Amino acid sequence: VQLVESGGGLVQPGGSLRLSCAASGFTFKNYAMSWYRQAPGKERELVATISSGGGGTNYADSVKGRFTISRDNAKNTVYLQMNNLKVEDTAVYYCRATSRPNDAWGQGTQVTVSS
Repeated sequence: VQLVESGGGLVQPGGSLRLSCAASGFTFKNYAMSWYRQAPGKERELVATISSGGGGTNYADSVKGRFTISRDNAKNTVYLQMNNLKVEDTAVYYCRATSRPNDAWGQGTQVTVSS
């Protein structure tokens, strides 16, 4: 099982980034996918989740209306479109694949929002 995140970087407040998480080694379409983030000195928190078929999504209140999670089961990839980024969105972003009892995490990608 492998999850590889990409798309992080440095962006100014108000800017946008799209994160990708490429999955391999398991049947992607059977797994719910999530994005988490962890800022320095803080606990890891759930940002967004999408169901295995893509029909259901949930978001943390702090990102509702700004972030969009999506998936392409043909490409075994989940995305996180982040718009109107704020300084407080700065964190390492991780993707997670879940199909109980199975669970896997990516290595993370850094997102820094700064002027």
